[in-house]
Amino acid sequence: MTRLVDLLPRPLDPVRSIKLKLGILLVCSGAVGLSYFRYKIGWIPYRTSATAILLMLVTSQVLAHGMTAPLRQMTAAARAMARGDYTRRIDSTSRDEVGELARAFNHMAGDLAAADRQRRELIANVSHELRTPITALQGLLENLVDGVTEPDPARLRAVLAQSERLGLLVTELLDLSRLEAGVVQLAPVPVDVAEFLAGVVREAEVTAAGCGRDVVFAVRTSPALGSVTADPRRLQQVFANLLDNAARHSPPGGTVLLTADREADRARFEVIDSGTGIPPAERTRVLDRFTGGEPTGASDGGTGLGLAIARWAVELHGGTVAVLDPAPVPAGRDGPGCRIAVLLPLAP
Repeated sequence: MTRLVDLLPRPLDPVRSIKLKLGILLVCSGAVGLSYFRYKIGWIPYRTSATAILLMLVTSQVLAHGMTAPLRQMTAAARAMARGDYTRRIDSTSRDEVGELARAFNHMAGDLAAADRQRRELIANVSHELRTPITALQGLLENLVDGVTEPDPARLRAVLAQSERLGLLVTELLDLSRLEAGVVQLAPVPVDVAEFLAGVVREAEVTAAGCGRDVVFAVRTSPALGSVTADPRRLQQVFANLLDNAARHSPPGGTVLLTADREADRARFEVIDSGTGIPPAERTRVLDRFTGGEPTGASDGGTGLGLAIARWAVELHGGTVAVLDPAPVPAGRDGPGCRIAVLLPLAP
């Protein structure tokens, strides 16, 4: 809807300097005022009028310089951003609209810098993750084609493992892109927590055994916890990724504990491993893509996308996921471990 103020004329739009606009504003206002006084009290000396107008112009230019300094800085910073430099910030000391604009500009510049850094990390890590299995596949296949090695079951299993790793990476990238774009359709139904977690743990045990991981999974649920409203397929993906991450970071013979309890009108889940844990400085980044608590390309075969997908899926269900401080190390544990909490709304 068009407002009345939007229909007013804007005769100063062709002027390219806001300081000059302020000067014209003062001159026009002063001329109107002088004309009114002349109409009321008679003749006013021209020298006095000219001096008053000159003083108004000088004063407006002096005061406008400080008012427009943040705007000039924003122009220079925006041009620097176009060249890829997101380090410039604006001095936002004033409390007026220009100061608010400067603070909003600084916030935007910080967000753009973080997005650019994540984009660069994404490209670098995807390239690394793709290069590793492709290089291994190429070497194995060249040896088989050249007759250097025989296509025995062990080498064919190695080829299959590398191709499966490539497929997993592509699948997780597609899942993450769909989740970020918000195109994933959920089919929420009441899910019995105890029965659901028992099935998730059985699948995690099979996966860990197939990967040669010597870990023990344990489940502890509260009898008072009933059902949660969730998409079973996406919820299974959340806990499969969390348990797989915990198993990869647990030492041989370690224990991965999955707990479920009631917290007000929400269900609280915790996945705790027995590894070395995550440093406090990394806990805010561990749920970002390609971090996973350690550098990408580790020997555990993880892609670093599982926790990011778990976070997005939990948020789609109206829940939250966070990395908590580890509990005190009990007897027989090798380390404090990683402790990840998931909160989901209970079924009405």
